[in-house]
Amino acid sequence: MTINVGGIIAIVIFYLLILAVGIWAAKKKPEGEDDADDVMLAGRSIGIFVGIFTMTATWVGGGYINGTAEAVYDTGLVWCQAPFGYALSLIFGGVLFANKMRSQGYVTMLDPLQDKFGERMGGLLFLPALCGEVFWSAAILGALGATLSVVLNLDNSIAVILSACIAVFYTLFGGLYAVAYTDVIQLICIFIGLWLCIPFAWNHPAVGDVIGTEKDWIGEVDNSDLGLYFDYCLLLVFGGIPWQVYFQRVLSSKSGHKAQVLSYVAAFGCLIMAVPPVIIGAIAKVTDWNQTTLVCEAVETCISSNHTAMILPLVIQHLTPPFVSFVGLGAISAAVMSSADSSVLSAASMFSRNIWKLIFRQNASETEVLWVMRVAIFFVGFLATTLALTIPSIYGLWYLSSDLVYVILFPQLLMVVHFKNHCNLYGSLGAYILGLFIRILGGESIIGIPAIIKYPWYDEDTGTQLFPFRTLAMVLSGLFLLFASMLSKWVFETGRLPPKYDVLRCVVNIPDDVQQVGDPQEGEMTMMACHTVVKYNATGEMNGRINPALTLGSDSDEDIPAPTTTTADGKVKKRLVGEIISPPAITSPKKHDQTKL
Repeated sequence: MTINVGGIIAIVIFYLLILAVGIWAAKKKPEGEDDADDVMLAGRSIGIFVGIFTMTATWVGGGYINGTAEAVYDTGLVWCQAPFGYALSLIFGGVLFANKMRSQGYVTMLDPLQDKFGERMGGLLFLPALCGEVFWSAAILGALGATLSVVLNLDNSIAVILSACIAVFYTLFGGLYAVAYTDVIQLICIFIGLWLCIPFAWNHPAVGDVIGTEKDWIGEVDNSDLGLYFDYCLLLVFGGIPWQVYFQRVLSSKSGHKAQVLSYVAAFGCLIMAVPPVIIGAIAKVTDWNQTTLVCEAVETCISSNHTAMILPLVIQHLTPPFVSFVGLGAISAAVMSSADSSVLSAASMFSRNIWKLIFRQNASETEVLWVMRVAIFFVGFLATTLALTIPSIYGLWYLSSDLVYVILFPQLLMVVHFKNHCNLYGSLGAYILGLFIRILGGESIIGIPAIIKYPWYDEDTGTQLFPFRTLAMVLSGLFLLFASMLSKWVFETGRLPPKYDVLRCVVNIPDDVQQVGDPQEGEMTMMACHTVVKYNATGEMNGRINPALTLGSDSDEDIPAPTTTTADGKVKKRLVGEIISPPAITSPKKHDQTKL
């Protein structure tokens, strides 16, 4: 099989462009401000222009454009729910979470969960978030490898490894700076590359009447499929919110109000970016593939169900001239990179901050956390690449993990952000177990998990749950979180159970060395670490700045003198934001031991 040299050259040029932009963006970091939060959130200095592009790139990636074209070709436009679902998820994310979480000064999506339920419960909630990010990266890297192998006759492993290495490299040194600025280039390449392919593909002799009704690419939803249809719709809308790739952009904005605005604009951007793949899917639907250069498996159906996922690269390869197909191929590669680099950085950020720093090494320095994040970026990239090369059903694993994000993370995040005083650790742990249990018992045919519970309208032939059981699991998980929390609070506070039975020590049997504080004021965030409460302001916190006058939704970016602390030898030392300040030691008159305040 001959390798397509021209295509290889085009891909190499594109990759070098992305790498150069990533390295340039990495140098935009202010000198001397190389702390972990700055790398995770780009100093909370993302402007409107770059912010719109990088927020849009939250969902516009390899799976988005390939999946949109596949859905239109395979089942019709009405079943192409991702563009509308993810656009609505950005809108609801802006309404429900963006302003409130940014104004509280959180650094990752898990911060409010750990703030309320403790570090270890946050570690459990980290697992579905991690699986979602890793499996998503692996799935789109695998799709890219398959695409390049089809179009360029290039070995699948080489394509996957090369793409992953470039994405990991600039993310490793540039953090969100590199991810955000490369998103601008990548989205422009996607938009121009796909639109360039459309007129050539539309006018190909093998393409029929796209506007006419010769072949229906609109599709329809049968009454028997309504439950499944709305289940996926709600999964995309609300399950698309609790992802660190989204909150990384939200929390990097200059203010809560700007984070909301970026969410709303990005929702419109998602719809705009879906137009080219929708048209390409419609073109593929009305194409007589027997008249193209594609080698058909059968006369009746040239593209089998196993190849519908490749419909976008097949159109680019067989319905456009070579020089145009190379540009379109660059667009697909851009889409994959814009997803992979974000997911890798998101997973590494959560691990370094919420697992390493808040569970294992509470007194870790900023330099240590930064290096842990860099190692995590490399490890997550390596893990995603390995999965992409070795496991054929990556998309099935991602489907399952995205369901767990919807079922487990969304109700818990909603509760801690809006109903913080009505939930506790008992409810959180119980809701986690119940949601996981119900979802797994519903089965997942893609990866061979049988359905133990067969809900109404279960299809025995295909093993498909037509009942909206994912949404049912999410609702039951949220209700259990609320009622279990209320019940545990009632039984302990009314004395029906003695304090010693409060085994999770979160209602009445609270350790003496845990300082209890009220809710943070607007613009402040409270984090629990080492049984010591650390309170700091929301914006102006990067670069050692604190703005005590900040209020909810403020756009103030004034420079405030850096906070200081006095060391034991009387020296004044600049205090890093979020740094845990050890309580002063108290020496007992009788014993020379130290007691925590």
